[in-house]
Amino acid sequence: MPQPGSPVNKATVKEQRVEQRAKKLEVYHRQQKRAARNRRVGIISAIVGAVAVVGLVVTMVVLTPQAPNYAGGDGAEIDGVLTYDNGNGHVETSVDYAQTPPVGGEHNPAWLNCGVYDQPVPSENAVHSLEHGAIWVTYDPSISATELDALKALMPADYVVLSPFEGSPAPIVLSGWNVQLQVDNAEDPRIAPFFEQYWKSGTAPELGASCSGAIDAPGKVS
Repeated sequence: MPQPGSPVNKATVKEQRVEQRAKKLEVYHRQQKRAARNRRVGIISAIVGAVAVVGLVVTMVVLTPQAPNYAGGDGAEIDGVLTYDNGNGHVETSVDYAQTPPVGGEHNPAWLNCGVYDQPVPSENAVHSLEHGAIWVTYDPSISATELDALKALMPADYVVLSPFEGSPAPIVLSGWNVQLQVDNAEDPRIAPFFEQYWKSGTAPELGASCSGAIDAPGKVS
């Protein structure tokens, strides 16, 4: 160590500065390498997370039951389908319908919002939904929960009303505008063709009109 008053060795000072700069540069390089490594780890983690999310979504889509999509019938006759001739006037009063469940005729000006109901729904509103191309699926309240689940699995995602019906003439009845099919169980092979033929079909006087945005009856589940 130089004594006070001794001359300063300029070469030594310069070497010290060079050494200090070298150390600072080494520290900087280490910090840059660490930051780059952290960025790589972050990117890889993000990619792995994104792949996991995509895989989860795909799995949910694959495993979640999808509602059938009925493309439209070809006009073929379905054994057991009954056809009727009813008008479609609007009335504010209750209606004494000729068919059970009703398939057409005078009805309330407000249609019933399509969906699943666990209580009987007003016929006057449900008939208006038929006028818009919906199918009204009614069932005897005594059928089993397993049978009801099997029936739900056959229904399209929209333009369908499902509800119990007191005094039903059959365990399950499918009604479109002026058409009806009565079956004993959800395994009946005619159910899908009925939907193909009459769901949102051209027999409805106001085909394409909305099946939502009007009224919900008590007991709507979905």
